[in-house]
Amino acid sequence: MTSLVNLYAIRAIYRFEMARTFRTLMQSIASPVLSTSLYFIVFGAAIGSRVGAIDGISYAAFIIPGLIMLSLLNESISNASFGIYMPRFSGTIYEVLSAPVSYFEVVCGYVGAAASKSLILGVLILITARLFVDYSVMHPVWMLGFLLLTSVTFSLFGFIIGIWADGFEKLQVVPMMIITPLTFLGGSFYSIGMLPPFWQKLALFNPVVYLISGFRWSFYGVADVSVGVSLGMTLLFMLICIVGIAWIFRTGYRLKT
Repeated sequence: MTSLVNLYAIRAIYRFEMARTFRTLMQSIASPVLSTSLYFIVFGAAIGSRVGAIDGISYAAFIIPGLIMLSLLNESISNASFGIYMPRFSGTIYEVLSAPVSYFEVVCGYVGAAASKSLILGVLILITARLFVDYSVMHPVWMLGFLLLTSVTFSLFGFIIGIWADGFEKLQVVPMMIITPLTFLGGSFYSIGMLPPFWQKLALFNPVVYLISGFRWSFYGVADVSVGVSLGMTLLFMLICIVGIAWIFRTGYRLKT
């Protein structure tokens, strides 16, 4: 009796993508960890010593969830978009599409590898943060859940970007011009409760606010918005990405031409 899912195909794509990561450890892992460490040094040690506690949490500890989320979002998108763009660029995507592999298995392989890389990066940043500041995790299961959910969701989003992009420049447009600014404005370095009322309401239209708020709640039990709302918004964005990918494969958008 044959399996309904071709696990060999998923494993082959997954292992190929993970092998590419381990061949470029400096770019894939070391560089993001080093960049985030510089944030800890500058904002945590230099500026944090001059900023009072926020919601009873030292500033250096308060920004840890935001910095992890900043790296997680960018790396999830970059890993997934580059992973699917390169086969399109080199033409090997046609070999994958013509093989006895379903679209579900293709997505599982590429997105699974991208999410795994992001999870590894998130855990390494958590370990690195301990070198600079003492912090606690009040809800470790929820913390790991938000890490996994965010990694998978934005890897799906990155997969869409990798299909949409028709050049290397476009691969960087969304992470640099949209995601990074939204993350900085989404409460990475402050609580939106510190903003004037008008800007607090405006910040609620920023989807990254819900990601950072829920993730920070898993650390310290404080949040700008309800953790249920944060979880719901993340799941909603994941659903939108899944629908978008289903449409791409159904229509062959930028895959068959």
